[in-house]
Amino acid sequence: MSAQLRAAGAIAPVARRVGLRAVRQFHQFPTGGIQRADLAARDLRRSVQFPAKLYHNAVMVRNASFVRLLPKLAIKFVRIPALFGGLMLGAAGWVQYQAIQLGNSATEMYTNIKTGVTDTVFAIWGTATDIANQTKIGFNEKKGQFTMPEWLDNIMKGEGAAGEGSEGPNGGREPPKQSRVAGGAAAAGASAAAYGYGAADEEDDRSPEEVVKDDHMMYITKRMIEIRNLLSRVGQSSSVTLPSIVVIGSQSSGKSSVLEAIVGHEFLPKGSNMITRRPIELTLVNDPQAKVDYGEFPDLGLARVTDFSLIQKTLTELNQSVPESQCVSDDPIRLTIHSPRVPDLSLIDLPGYIQVAGENQPRELKRKISELCDKYIRGPNIILAISAADTDLANSTALQASRRVDPRGERTIGVITKMDLVDPEKGAAILGDKQYPLRLGYVGVISKMPVQTGGLFRRESSNLLASINKNEKAFFNSHPEEFGPNSGAATGTITLRKKLMHVLEQQMSSKLTETTDAITRELEETTYQFKVQYNEQPMSAESYLAASLDDFKHQFHNFANTFGRQQLLELLKDSLDQKVLDQLAARYWNKPIEDLFIAPAEPDSLVDLPKADPKSPYWHRQLDTACSGLTRLGVGRLAATVASNAIQANIDKLLDKSSFAKHPSARQVISEAAALVLADRAYATSDGIEISLKPYKFDPDIQPNEWEKGREHVVGVLQGELEQCQNALKSLESSVGGRKKLREVMGFVDKARKGEIIIEGDHPSGAGGFSAALLARGREAVFLRDRADIINMRIVASKSRKCKSLENKYYCPEIFLDAVATKLAQTAVLFLNVEMLNDFYHRFPREVETKLNEYMNSHGGNGLEKFAREDPKIRRHLDLVQRKELLELVLMKIQDLHRFDAAGNVKADRDYLKKGGQQRGRWSF
Repeated sequence: MSAQLRAAGAIAPVARRVGLRAVRQFHQFPTGGIQRADLAARDLRRSVQFPAKLYHNAVMVRNASFVRLLPKLAIKFVRIPALFGGLMLGAAGWVQYQAIQLGNSATEMYTNIKTGVTDTVFAIWGTATDIANQTKIGFNEKKGQFTMPEWLDNIMKGEGAAGEGSEGPNGGREPPKQSRVAGGAAAAGASAAAYGYGAADEEDDRSPEEVVKDDHMMYITKRMIEIRNLLSRVGQSSSVTLPSIVVIGSQSSGKSSVLEAIVGHEFLPKGSNMITRRPIELTLVNDPQAKVDYGEFPDLGLARVTDFSLIQKTLTELNQSVPESQCVSDDPIRLTIHSPRVPDLSLIDLPGYIQVAGENQPRELKRKISELCDKYIRGPNIILAISAADTDLANSTALQASRRVDPRGERTIGVITKMDLVDPEKGAAILGDKQYPLRLGYVGVISKMPVQTGGLFRRESSNLLASINKNEKAFFNSHPEEFGPNSGAATGTITLRKKLMHVLEQQMSSKLTETTDAITRELEETTYQFKVQYNEQPMSAESYLAASLDDFKHQFHNFANTFGRQQLLELLKDSLDQKVLDQLAARYWNKPIEDLFIAPAEPDSLVDLPKADPKSPYWHRQLDTACSGLTRLGVGRLAATVASNAIQANIDKLLDKSSFAKHPSARQVISEAAALVLADRAYATSDGIEISLKPYKFDPDIQPNEWEKGREHVVGVLQGELEQCQNALKSLESSVGGRKKLREVMGFVDKARKGEIIIEGDHPSGAGGFSAALLARGREAVFLRDRADIINMRIVASKSRKCKSLENKYYCPEIFLDAVATKLAQTAVLFLNVEMLNDFYHRFPREVETKLNEYMNSHGGNGLEKFAREDPKIRRHLDLVQRKELLELVLMKIQDLHRFDAAGNVKADRDYLKKGGQQRGRWSF
């Protein structure tokens, strides 16, 4: 047998290669294709000679003859004319006969060589077909009558002999046993796991028809829950909604234990004080693909939280965020739990009812809880009224609340907890109570987690549910008369799961048509408003940000074209003009002009400057000191600061005019991006400017034309300073009550300066009948008057004939310092333009995009939406667009659901179950 396998293994790849080569040669060279195919057939015959000998020595002659016939068969198929197409059918039948004989004698060999034989036969078959099509002689009339042999068809379908199963009683073949078992398990697994059969130690006694129906119901419920979640985002209209299951009960009724038993995990907050202060909207998702149970908080951005103790901690913290003085809030906490062992349910857990408010609780707490519960238990929601068995139903707060909104009990399910704490007869009477009849009935449970030895219990879904179910079965089975199958009493957590699933599906289905009509009306109204208000203009957060950014970039581009070297020069020269005035004031002006006339005549008096000796060392030293102070004040840093402040101010103005003005956070991000780019180049720019200005620190080298320009410019600077002094003096006149009053105060100050009036210290009450504040204003007015007189004198001097020549620079320090300042500014601007301005224009747009992207991503994926909604106009537009899109999506999914439900015949259900629930992906949301 090993020799057979070796021979077959050698033949199959060779035959496949030669056959494919023949097909390729025929297609590449249509003319002469028969001759080339003949050559390929000869290659095949030569290639199989040696393996055929091995095969002949190992097996019977009749088995080896089939292998030897393969190359002969290939040659016949290639050479046979199309006129003898009928012979081809006979040859194919003969090949089939030989293959069957070989399969009966050597099944294992057949399995190994079937791939090679298939490829070879198909290559030969394709070649013969192409030849027939080329010759166009009669073959087209007969090829439609040819049918592929059954053995070859089975090979192509992957149904080898080893995997075909056994022969059935009617002559057909049954599926392999393993496939049937796996298919059945997959079919029953979807709803069985959701009911809890997989986790609990209980057999699934449902019939196949019930399994199909329940799985179909599960799919419908899952989709309707997803539709309900979408509708909750639509809002506004109460008619556009689907029901949920609202869980109510007193604080000691066992409400939390029931919910945890349904979920299979301990996850709800625990404590003696009031823990549940906010509604918990709990969505259970049956996820067969989930390998581990996990929860999600969509509003918090928390996904796939597999540690349910962390979920419990998060719920506790979210509830405790409500102040104790307020105690309850209607802001819901949304939690979604995915598991293959939970049913698809939409539950809402509410704060438990109380009878009396605690000492540290507000008096209106009882009323607030009742109002909150009444808000949720209104129709069409289903009410899950939790009551303890050891409490009289007449005193059940949950049943009392449900009767107020559901007097006929049509949408209320009664759940009786702690059934093991009362006598079986009393428990059975409670479950069958006719005094408070409910259309959906009562279910008795013992959902408290069993106490394990040593206090240890693994908090896994299967263990928790299995332990609860075992505990319930032990109790209820021990009292068959009261809770047996013939008693009519509904008991157990698994029964409650089933009831919740069926009731929710029925209630949702009953409201689906009504909801569809309401959604259609809402969509028509929303579409009309969208057309009227916004002319059907689409809007999204992404498009709004892109449009805002493009508009800002356009404004920035215009700014870059208008703000360049000349604008920088003007700004820097204005700053240096103030520095020139500071140097003049420090070296020339600060001595009052009256003192110049009062004091003895001095050679360094500013009044005598026009008549001073040109070689006077004092005036030379004054001018050199002022010039050195100007060139060494740090022009590089000043220039970088002036440029940065100017650019930053212009960017802020652009932002104020753009749509980013309505978005403070984004505006700050862009402003900080500008500051970052400017700061990045500030040090290098200032350092470069200082290096370029180093020659002027020793010899400014002013040219005559620069002197003339400085003379013209400095007169304007001095006149501007004079105007500021006069304006400040007028402001003081207004503040003291007029010019007359101010002159009186100024006269008193002048007399004090001349020594005509002696004032001993600064008395708080003033002097000379003037208050201290009035005297301070008088001194300020005297200073401004003296400064104005000095400036007037220097303006006249700058316009004089003596100041026309550069040689008289010591007589005209204002002109010389102005010319130096202009030279410094021009040199600094050359460096600023290259190192800072051009770099900023290049980097800033890219930095804005990067920073905005980081800002949007820092908000957990909803940064764009948050940004767009900061603009009230855009928020209204987005709300309308999103409402329209949500309504269209919901309507489409409801229509798909109607089609799926209408097509739910037996064949569709079997296909769905055969795929083990995978068909759901076709309708996935």
